[in-house]
Amino acid sequence: MIVFDLRCAAAHVFEAWFASSAAFEEQRRAAMVRCPICDDATIEKAVMAPNIAAKGNRGGEVAPHDRASLLAELASAQAKLLESSEWVGRSLPDRARAMHLGEETAAAIHGEASVAEARELIEEGIPIARLPLPVIPPSMQN
Repeated sequence: MIVFDLRCAAAHVFEAWFASSAAFEEQRRAAMVRCPICDDATIEKAVMAPNIAAKGNRGGEVAPHDRASLLAELASAQAKLLESSEWVGRSLPDRARAMHLGEETAAAIHGEASVAEARELIEEGIPIARLPLPVIPPSMQN
C-alpha cells in the first residue's frame, strides 16, 4: 500500500491510500478519486514532506508493514458491517429522509450521495457517516 497527499482544483489537500502508484493513476483517470470536501474529481498529487525517521525510538509510529495490516483489518470490519446493510445506490438521500420521517421502516442502508446531498442530510438532523474505504456497487462487482 502507498499513501499520497492529494489536492483538488479548489486546493483542498487530503490523504488517500492506494495499492500502487499505477492504481492511483488508473482510479484518477476514471474519476474514482474525489475530494472529500468538495467532491471534485480533478485531482493531482500534492507535495509531500519526506518521512525521515528521528534518532532513537519514535514510539507510537506505525511501521509500514503494520499499516497494510491495519488497512486490511479496517476493510474487513467495513465489509462485515456492510453484510447486514442494504445497498440503495443513488436513492440514499431519499431513503434516509423517508426513514428519518418514519415514512419507511428504519434499516441499515448504504449507497451514494453527493457532498451537497450529505450536507443537507446532516443539516436536517439525519445521521449519516462517510465510509472510510470505497465501496464497489453490486452492479460493478464480478
